[in-house]
Amino acid sequence: AIAPLTVALIALMLWLTFRRLGEVLVVMASLPVALAGGVWLLWYLGFNLSVAVGVGFIALAGVAVETAIVMLVYLNLALERRRAEASAEGRSLTPEDIEAAVVEGALLRLRPKVMTVATIFAGLFPIMVGGGTGSEVMRRIAMPMVGGMATATALTLIVIPAVYLIWQRFRVRTQAAAEAEELRAHGTAHSAE
Repeated sequence: AIAPLTVALIALMLWLTFRRLGEVLVVMASLPVALAGGVWLLWYLGFNLSVAVGVGFIALAGVAVETAIVMLVYLNLALERRRAEASAEGRSLTPEDIEAAVVEGALLRLRPKVMTVATIFAGLFPIMVGGGTGSEVMRRIAMPMVGGMATATALTLIVIPAVYLIWQRFRVRTQAAAEAEELRAHGTAHSAE
């Protein structure tokens, strides 16, 4: 009951952040990729699901969504800059502009993401391999985070920019087709007069 509620709350917060369904769907559809690393590490080390493991997965989902949101913000800012440049040049946005914006936005996010992952690994890896009082519970919380950050990094740096590129190219194509259809209909109306 907690996991679906967590996913619903994440989707609601994404909607309140972006106010567009596209960004919400990009993050929510890619969230399982981020969680896969935690599942793989649990399986590899032979741990079973427990409440502590569930807490680790909830924390992993939060970090993965947070880094995905920051990536989308960088991508949106880079795309808006390209759109403004195209508008200043008196032309519409091209697929090459979108690709350049995605590369620019993803590269701007590379160093902060690597620093975030390094910090999480440095903080949680000793907990995962350590011993002592309470280490059994803490290990089960840390394990999904350590395993999941590897796939969450790939998700943020590779999958989200690729999905964003495909999505924005589709938007530009449909927008251009709609504008062409409007011009054609407008031209037909003038010729009928």
